[in-house]
Amino acid sequence: MIRTAPKYKAVVSSDWSECLSPNGPFDPISFNYPELTAQLSTIFRQYTGNEISLSQAARQIRSLLPGPFTEEQMDAYLDHSFNTYTGVPELIEWCLSRDILFMINTTNTQAYFQRVFKKGLLPEVPVVAANPMITFAESEKDRRYVHQILEIEDKARVTDALVRSLNLPHRKVIVMGDSGGDGPHFQWAAGSGAFIIGVMTKQSLASFCRTKGITINVLFGVSYAPGEIKNIEKEMKVNFMELADVIETALA
Repeated sequence: MIRTAPKYKAVVSSDWSECLSPNGPFDPISFNYPELTAQLSTIFRQYTGNEISLSQAARQIRSLLPGPFTEEQMDAYLDHSFNTYTGVPELIEWCLSRDILFMINTTNTQAYFQRVFKKGLLPEVPVVAANPMITFAESEKDRRYVHQILEIEDKARVTDALVRSLNLPHRKVIVMGDSGGDGPHFQWAAGSGAFIIGVMTKQSLASFCRTKGITINVLFGVSYAPGEIKNIEKEMKVNFMELADVIETALA
């Protein structure tokens, strides 16, 4: 599955949208079709709040699009709006330099990451599990996209498959997420003995974990109270390189 797999000593499996990046998974669509913004925001809240499935969300979004989403449209969005939280690229490089496989595990689209890597906007993350709702032809040649996220429950499945392929114990796994859409991933992590980090933790995730009796080992960045409005300015002051010590201690 991974050519250099035997070298990895641990795995960090992290969500992307509103976890490592302040942007949402449907932002490229709303950037190109601003008239769809309100509907896309509603769909996002529904599936991250576990009200509808990811596949239902994808079907609704496909029905809204007037035609195929193009590389040119994705590039226009990335050129204007691509962003990560402070220190995210450096944290990814830090992990990879220490033989910790950093995996992006997200409901964002494959197409987004295809163009991100093509444009050199992130370090070369070796595994990206993403939604194929929008994808470009070259994904078939890039083995980093061998895993797909069709439902939010797939996040746990692909992390487990990757860890087993590397023959690693689950105590050498760190799972990171921010919203209720990461709830099943956290539930798997809690049941398997992986280390759990809530990042920019939303009430939808906190509520899911309370209901399921899941302990989040570390809350990192901004944690939101019920009804609290997302504070981008405060979030952007968080330096993700501070997670290096957390990861090192967790994997010791």
